[in-house]
Amino acid sequence: MTQNNRPLSPHLQVYKLPLTGIISITHRMTGVILALGLIGYVFSFYCILQGNEPYLALQSFLNSTLISIAVWLFVYALFFHLCHGIRHLIWDVGKSFDRDDMDRNAMIELAVSLVLTLIFY
Repeated sequence: MTQNNRPLSPHLQVYKLPLTGIISITHRMTGVILALGLIGYVFSFYCILQGNEPYLALQSFLNSTLISIAVWLFVYALFFHLCHGIRHLIWDVGKSFDRDDMDRNAMIELAVSLVLTLIFY
């Protein structure tokens, strides 16, 4: 058999994603989180409309520590998604395509979304 000397494609253990790539993947994940959270939000309205017992069950469920953390993450996902959308609007105008600008804006996006989450609470 002959041996191929072709280069192999980099895989995830070799290739390091740039910060912008990680932010882009995170933006997609927060979109999924927001969709799931919206389903939970509508379900909570359904429980409220069903009367006192389902409402009390919902209240006890929402008061658990794990759900409180999930609500914080949902709010952060909302603000992160918003900040990334604003960043895309800036890109649509044709600005901030230099690598240094992209990395700086990614860090600003992360910081602003965290600050907005803290202000919200």
